[in-house]
Amino acid sequence: MWDSNGMLLALLRHYVRPYRWLVTAVMGFQVVSTLASLYLPTINAAIIDDGVARGDTAAITRLGLLMLAVTALQGVCAVGAVYFGSRTGMGVGHDLRAAVFGHVITFSERETSRFSPASLLTRTTNDVGQIQILVQMTATVLVTAPIMCVGGIVMAIHQNAGLSWLLLVSVPVLAVANAVIVSRMLPIFRSMQRLIDGINRVLREQLSGIRVIRAFARERFEVDRFARANAAVTDAAVTAGRWQALMLPVTTLTINISSVALIWFGGLRIDAGQMQVGSLIAFLSYFMQILMAVMMATLLLVLLPRASVCADRITEVLTTPAAITSPESPVHTDAHGLVQLDGASFRHPGAQRPVLEDVSFTAEPGTTTAVVGSTGSGKSSLVALICRLYDVTGGSVRVDGVDVRDYDTEDLWSRIGLVPQRGYLFSGTVAENLRYGKADATEAQMWAALRVAAADDFVAAHPDGLGMLVAQGGANFSGGQRQRLAIARAVIRAPAIYVFDDAFSALDVHTEARVRAALHEAAADATVIIVAQRISTVRSADQIVVLEEGRVAGAGRHDALVRDCPAYAEFVESQELATSVGGAP
Repeated sequence: MWDSNGMLLALLRHYVRPYRWLVTAVMGFQVVSTLASLYLPTINAAIIDDGVARGDTAAITRLGLLMLAVTALQGVCAVGAVYFGSRTGMGVGHDLRAAVFGHVITFSERETSRFSPASLLTRTTNDVGQIQILVQMTATVLVTAPIMCVGGIVMAIHQNAGLSWLLLVSVPVLAVANAVIVSRMLPIFRSMQRLIDGINRVLREQLSGIRVIRAFARERFEVDRFARANAAVTDAAVTAGRWQALMLPVTTLTINISSVALIWFGGLRIDAGQMQVGSLIAFLSYFMQILMAVMMATLLLVLLPRASVCADRITEVLTTPAAITSPESPVHTDAHGLVQLDGASFRHPGAQRPVLEDVSFTAEPGTTTAVVGSTGSGKSSLVALICRLYDVTGGSVRVDGVDVRDYDTEDLWSRIGLVPQRGYLFSGTVAENLRYGKADATEAQMWAALRVAAADDFVAAHPDGLGMLVAQGGANFSGGQRQRLAIARAVIRAPAIYVFDDAFSALDVHTEARVRAALHEAAADATVIIVAQRISTVRSADQIVVLEEGRVAGAGRHDALVRDCPAYAEFVESQELATSVGGAP
C-alpha cells in the first residue's frame, strides 16, 4: 500500500504543480471558510448565555447580525473553494489524460500487446477519472479537516475543559475503525480495476466481431462470456461496497454515542453549576465539527485506495519505454527510396524460433519488388521491419544507405506510404482521411489520388463528394472501397517508398489491374514493395522475393523463378489449378 501511495504522491506532485496558484486560492478560501465555521458556535453560545438568558435584546440583535455576516463570509469562501478546487481537478485530469495518450501513441505493437488496448482505454479514462476526483476532494478536505479538527478541539476546550476527555475516546475510536476498513478495501480495488479491463476487452471483441458471432450462431456463448465478466466485476464491487457500507454505520454510531455521552455529562455539569447551557451547545457543535472532520478525512481515505491502484497503473504506462524511438543524433539524408535488407532476422521476445532469418535483398527506386510466400512465412513481419514497426534482432534494414534505426522515426515514416492488409479509416469525412497522408492536400490532389486508387467513381457519385461521411473504421464502406481509400491515402503522400501489405486482396481482378496500371505511372520513380497472394499481382514485378518459413527461398523475375525455385513453382501451380477448377462448369 505504501508503494502505491508513493506512486500516487509522485504523480500528484508532478501534475498538480502547474496549478499551484489555484491550489493556493483553494487553501486560502478553505482556511477562511473553516475559521468562520469554527467561530459560529462561539457566537451562538454568547447569544444564549449573554442575550437570551439575560433578556438582553440588543445583545441578541448585535450578535445575530454578526452571525449572519460570518455565515455569509463562510458561504462565499466555500463556493470559491469548490470552484477553484474543481478547476484544479479538471485541469489535472486533462493533463494526465493527454500525457497517457501522448505516451501510448509512441508504443509499438509489443507494448500495446503487453497492456492490451482494453486496459489502455481503461487506464486513460476510468483510472484518470479516479485521480481527478481525488484531486478535487483533496483540494478542499485536506485543508478543512485538520483545521476543523485541531481548531474544534481548541475551541471546545476553551468552552469547557472538563468534557475534553470525551474527545480523547471518540476521535481515536472513529479513526482506527475507519482505517481498518480502508486497509481491507485496497486489494479489492486493485482486482476490480483488472476486472474492468477484462469486461472492456470482452465487450470490445464482441462489438468488433459481431458479424462473425452471428454468422456462427455464437450469440448464446458470447452472452454467457460477457455475463461471467460482468458478474466478476459486480462481485468485486459488491465486496468493496460491503466494506464501504460499514463506514457510515460505524461513523454514525460513534457520533451518536458520543453525542449522548456529551449531553449526559454536560447536563450533570450544568446541574452542578460548572457549565452554562450556551457553552454546552457550543461544545456539542464543536464536538460534531471535530467528528465531521474525521468523517471527511475518512471519505478521502475511501477514495485513496482506489486512486492509489489507479496511480500505480497509470505510472506503469508512463514509465514503460517505447521499443521504437528516435536516436539522440538522427541521420538526415535525401529521400530516394533505396531499400536494402542485409541478413535481417527477427524473433519475437520469448519465441523459440525466429519469424525471419537471414533475409537479404535490395529494392531500388523505379522498380517493383514483390514478396510472396505461404501463410506464416513472415511476409507481414518483413513489411514491419522495413517500416520500423519492429526492430531487427539480427542484421540490418537500410533506407537510402542508412540503417532505419538511425533515422528520426518521423523522417523515416515520411518516406514511406504504407497500405496495410486491412485498410482502417477514421471517423470523419473522405477528405479528412486523405489528409492523414498529406495534411495540406488540395482538392485537386485528393481527386488525383482517388483516380489512381480507382475510388473517384463512388466518391463522386455521392452528393457530398469529398465531404462524404466515414464511420469509425470505415464501417459504411465495402471492403474494396475501404481498401481503395487506404491506397489513395498513401498515394496522396507521394512517398519515396510504397509498401502494399496484401493491399489488393480485397479488390476484384479488374479493379486491381486498373489500380496497378495507374500506380505504375504515379509511382514511376518510387520504390514499390508489394506483398501479395495473387500471381497476377506479382507476375510483372521487376523482382520477386519468395519466403519460406522465414527464409528467402528464391529471388528473381517470374519466369526464372518458375524454372529454378520449386517453392515458387508450387505456388504458381496451386493458383493455376485453383483458377482452372474455379472456372470449370
